[in-house]
Amino acid sequence: MSFKQKDFSACTSILVGKKATADGSTFIARNEDAKSAWPKHLVVHPHKEFKQQQVFVSPDNGFTIELPLIRGKYTATPEWTSKFGLFEEDGINEYGVAMSATESAYANERVLGADPLVKDGIGEEAMVTVTLPYIHSAREGVAYLGAIVEKYGASETNGVLFSDKNDVWYMEIATGHYWVAQRIPDDAYAVVANQLAIQKIDFGDSSNFMYASKILKFVQENNLNISQNEFNFRKIFGTQELSDEIYSTPRVWYGQKYLTPSCEQKPMSEELPFIQRADRLLNNDDLEYVLASHFQGTAYDPLRNDSPNTSRKFRPISLAKTQESHILQIRPELPLEISGLHWLAMGVTAQSIFVPFYSGITDTHPAYQKGDSTYSSDSAYWHYKLLGILVDAHYNKFGMQLSSLQKELRILFKTRVRQSDIEAKNLSHQKRAAFLTKISYTNAQIGLDKVDELIAQLITESTELSPLNFKTDENL
Repeated sequence: MSFKQKDFSACTSILVGKKATADGSTFIARNEDAKSAWPKHLVVHPHKEFKQQQVFVSPDNGFTIELPLIRGKYTATPEWTSKFGLFEEDGINEYGVAMSATESAYANERVLGADPLVKDGIGEEAMVTVTLPYIHSAREGVAYLGAIVEKYGASETNGVLFSDKNDVWYMEIATGHYWVAQRIPDDAYAVVANQLAIQKIDFGDSSNFMYASKILKFVQENNLNISQNEFNFRKIFGTQELSDEIYSTPRVWYGQKYLTPSCEQKPMSEELPFIQRADRLLNNDDLEYVLASHFQGTAYDPLRNDSPNTSRKFRPISLAKTQESHILQIRPELPLEISGLHWLAMGVTAQSIFVPFYSGITDTHPAYQKGDSTYSSDSAYWHYKLLGILVDAHYNKFGMQLSSLQKELRILFKTRVRQSDIEAKNLSHQKRAAFLTKISYTNAQIGLDKVDELIAQLITESTELSPLNFKTDENL
């Protein structure tokens, strides 16, 4: 069945409340999908206090805004080049707030006709840079970015994730000036995949909903609400097309299928709930599984050769165009510098390793600050991409070796985090940052060393797999 495909940008996001997790952590996580060979870096921007007014100008579309004089420290994963914009995407700041931006989405023609996107408004490229260093809670992040959208306009339809130790918020910017946000209930989670996802808005519940100041009037004056009984943001502002059912809803279905297997749903359903409850308490490895998933265990898995009619029907969560995948974990019972973990997997999530970096670090491993559009052996991004390329060529033969390494490192990193948490708690504030930086550096190096070992093994074994190889009959 064919359809006219949109000019898609592609990410998949997961948000989890603190009572839905085994240890009380909050989580926001996302695959950043754009290009199959476009490196990302991991950096730490230090705390700075400026005497003169700072101005941000986007190299992408010229969006311009004055910035506060105090900029908090934060981690970020910018592009290898700033030629097309920074695209810092995700990070945790010194105040214990995490942000991930953005989940690309699409608004319908009716609402865009009434409030078009603003060409030089804020877009994905700028959002983390002009928001994360200046906010002190997840809720403040929504309000801060929302005020920017209402004043300067938005150039894209996007979803934005915020969290702190107590709250997880999902914000959706639909048109040039209109947005809503919903707090994820503490005992719930959400999976989002390139659609406007938030459903019924309760305008009387300010604890769990936020929105642009004039959105209700805007909808009423332009006769945009298709329901007489409720304000369903997804149905008023979003799209419900065949392309959504092929490209987006199957990913939400699979995430909910894995986390809530008791709930029977269909992959092309336009009625999948935004808020869902898991059948068990969740850990970061549950999120890793979903972000690395490709419909495994179903007929829609593109790695299956026995289902040619369905294996390529839907767009999977993990795919070759993933640049990096992150899980931002805030743990409530630990000191601020220790509580945040920026789990980062470079390259294709299904073929990579999530490495833990403490939010209290002051610098990152040099390999995570290198890499451009051409392969180089000193880049963390290209290390993990090379591993995936070698496995891709002979997935049936090498897939288990990759899986074994991923399991080994998941166990090792969990052990190391547990040990370093204990040691870091006993250090003075002054010594803690240096210790967390050293530990995170070592975690990164362990991952790179283990990947190098497997790469060497796979290259050696691949020498026997050439189509020019020839096996002589023993009778000759």
